[in-house]
Amino acid sequence: MPPIEQKTIAITGSASGIGASLRRSIELNGDKVIGIDLKNADVIADLSTAYGRESALSETLDRTNGILDGLVTCAGVGPPFDPKEMLCINWLGTAQLINGLHEALASSKFTSKVVAVSSNSTTITPNVPEDLVTACLEFDEEKSHRILENYSGMASMAIAYAASKTAVAHFVRRAAPSDKWAGSGIRLNAIAPGAVLTPLLQGGLDDEEFGDAIRTLPVPVGEFGSPEVVAMWIEMMLSDAADFLCGSVIVVDGGSDALIRPDDWPKSFTV
Repeated sequence: MPPIEQKTIAITGSASGIGASLRRSIELNGDKVIGIDLKNADVIADLSTAYGRESALSETLDRTNGILDGLVTCAGVGPPFDPKEMLCINWLGTAQLINGLHEALASSKFTSKVVAVSSNSTTITPNVPEDLVTACLEFDEEKSHRILENYSGMASMAIAYAASKTAVAHFVRRAAPSDKWAGSGIRLNAIAPGAVLTPLLQGGLDDEEFGDAIRTLPVPVGEFGSPEVVAMWIEMMLSDAADFLCGSVIVVDGGSDALIRPDDWPKSFTV
């Protein structure tokens, strides 16, 4: 039996939470990881800035010699956080890296896989402004920031988070079936986790303003998710089992979306 060939997977947000769990598991299975993060990573980059995103792309391409077998965009922030910066990290730090690494992914000898991390906030957050999501999808950073100025406090942060993750989901759904992606042998999908006990969620729980709101979110299975469990789902989405998975947004949230919207499944992003 011939040896299994090593794959190279790039992971943003690789230093903590879901990204760190995923990195450990992938490396234990013998594949190579290019980690991208603010610290403790192979590629040190700030995805909140245009320079940081370009730097991340350039160095990742250098380290992979322009050939990449998989990409997972785990980098993201949530409340409490500056809403405009949140929009840049969660949306631009996802979409620009996916687009910028397209050629490297298309050069893989395998059916390459991209997993964008969205959120169940795309379906359970009410009153997310459609014009904000549209501005994101049009890569109009200035307009999206102007729209956010109409909101303040908790509302501004919650809207920025949900809008950024909704834009990610729409981007995946629109792009995945195209000749550029599916036609190039790239499977583009997204995962939409719910409340997962990462440092990001813990920061929200510890905040006086947001802690109680997070605790009131119903999770029918009885507890928050773990980074390790979500990482297992992502690994499946990077594997050969996902060769027929295209443009799907898979909700892994302990049942929160199903409880809140039991009859709305045709309108959700769930496969």
